[in-house]
Amino acid sequence: MAFNVTKQRNFWWTVSALLTIGSILAMVISWFTIQAPLRPSLDFVGGTRIQIELACAKKNNCEKPLTTAEVQVILDEEGLGNSSVQVLDKYTLSVRTKTLAEEQRTKLLDTLNQKIGTFDPETSQIDTVGPTIGQELFRSGFLALLVSFFGIAVYLSFRFQRDYAFFAIVALLHDVLITVGVFAVLGLIAGVEVDSLFLVSLLTIVGFSVNDTVVIYDRVRENFVNTPELSVDEIVDNAVSQTLTRSINTTLTTLLPLVAIFLFGGTTLKYFALALIIGFVAGAYSSIFIASTLLAWWRGRSNRTKAVQA
Repeated sequence: MAFNVTKQRNFWWTVSALLTIGSILAMVISWFTIQAPLRPSLDFVGGTRIQIELACAKKNNCEKPLTTAEVQVILDEEGLGNSSVQVLDKYTLSVRTKTLAEEQRTKLLDTLNQKIGTFDPETSQIDTVGPTIGQELFRSGFLALLVSFFGIAVYLSFRFQRDYAFFAIVALLHDVLITVGVFAVLGLIAGVEVDSLFLVSLLTIVGFSVNDTVVIYDRVRENFVNTPELSVDEIVDNAVSQTLTRSINTTLTTLLPLVAIFLFGGTTLKYFALALIIGFVAGAYSSIFIASTLLAWWRGRSNRTKAVQA
């Protein structure tokens, strides 16, 4: 029994349209709020990031958790009022500020130790990235994403046909936009920043999603040859049904380790895993419900046009 995905295509398209528009809206709001569609990390804007943990956290005898307000007061006194402050896990502090010289970093750390509490030097992390390097990193990552889209379009055009390639790219854009939109919301609500790993996650999402789409398209092409007497919708429905179990199993087995990384991994990998989870789910959805139904609609429309002209 075929899974009639084409019958409800208007519903699937509406869901995707709402998610995509919501993502774009989130990026627009983010742009007007922080002058960027996503909250950029040190990797892209440059500056100094200091991450320190209270020494009492190891012994679990801290009197009270850290607050951004008390840290912000100290930064204002040090002339660093435009800095970004985050409290991680109650007793870990992350400060992102303009590029600081070694003497300035030492002075700031001494002040924080005196006014807030003793921080553990063994767990301290200090990173400095120049603005030029950050901009170059962003350009390189963005260019890599564009090249991947172009390469996929060329490959699918040769392996299948141009309409297959076009709708596969539409599905990929859908997946990337939804992932970016979620992180735009997280940046506004929770101050989540995107770094170079986020660009890596987008490239990984593109590769995963197009692989899922190619499997379905390959079966669609076979069905066009083997069952030419069926309508386009029936051919696509059969192709989706024949590959549905494989698509679901692949997605679930991929998500399991990612969920484990998200739950138990460190701060650095947590949001990388989250981006992959969102993108892989969106990719599985778009391959089954968007790329296939768009192709069925287009091929059906083309056949009707030819019939009328004849």
